[in-house]
Amino acid sequence: MRRLSVGDPSSATQFGSGAGVSVPPSSAGSVPEPSLLLGFRKWMTHHRGLRVATLDTYARSLRPLVSSLGEDATRYEAGGLLSFLLEHQRQHGLQAASHAVTAMRGFLRYLAVEGKCTPGLDLVIPSFVRRRLSSLPRYLRADQVNLVLATCDTDTAVGLRDRAILLLLSRLGLRAGDILRLRLQDIDSEAGTLRLGGKGRRESRLPLTQELGDALSAYLERGRPRVAFDSLFLRVRPPIRPWTGSLAVSRLVARHIRISGISSPSRGAHVLRHSLATEMLRQGASLDQIGAVLRHRSRETTALYAKVDFDLLKLVVQPWPEVFPC
Repeated sequence: MRRLSVGDPSSATQFGSGAGVSVPPSSAGSVPEPSLLLGFRKWMTHHRGLRVATLDTYARSLRPLVSSLGEDATRYEAGGLLSFLLEHQRQHGLQAASHAVTAMRGFLRYLAVEGKCTPGLDLVIPSFVRRRLSSLPRYLRADQVNLVLATCDTDTAVGLRDRAILLLLSRLGLRAGDILRLRLQDIDSEAGTLRLGGKGRRESRLPLTQELGDALSAYLERGRPRVAFDSLFLRVRPPIRPWTGSLAVSRLVARHIRISGISSPSRGAHVLRHSLATEMLRQGASLDQIGAVLRHRSRETTALYAKVDFDLLKLVVQPWPEVFPC
């Protein structure tokens, strides 16, 4: 693998400052956050240590809640909260509703602690039943993944960045959040490894193949802007800065899937992670090996992928009792 030109943030500062492209994100023109949500963000950051990305996810459910019920939380009542949640589920689906449940419960507990709403309202927010392992993983075939990779124009900075990201998602099974957390110093060019800080502050190291090493080298040498930020992946158009949410990574994946013209069951970043696991299974990898690559804590999480090997399932399926073939 070629030596990666990781660079030094301090030297990048001198290069970028003269160009005037290293500017902080601006909030000019953005819609002001409701005061209730500003207080909630501050409280959750101080008392629970939640990350900005997590609070941004909560806010996507809570902004329409405050817009619907108003900013006078003393008037919140069970009927209005349940009506909002059911309508949210109808419009956005079960997964979005499940995220809204978590956000609403935390928000209502904060309001109760601050004396801004009736205590106990968080107890009326129901959980949406999602049967564990009841669905099939959404994935692309190996040839379809290659078509998505081929949409990157490596003669441009955007194409070099996007190809490196898509390869990390599809070859190492990284999550969108992993992409956001990567720093320049996480690349060990001597050992040919990539350091990841996963869930629960766990750290792991994954091997960089020749393909990945070449893609990262090309991005660092010809695609990455020379600015002071140490985040590995940045916006390449002004204002040049790191991404602030995993939604940007999912949009990047969706854009290249759309350009490729393939029919995909899902357009988020996770579809490439599922695709890697599915292909590993079809190549003969065990569930334990897949779980190790995907950094699953529980073997039950990896068991989801056992259902995509339909040939194997046909061998173990049992007939329904007392039902005879016609």
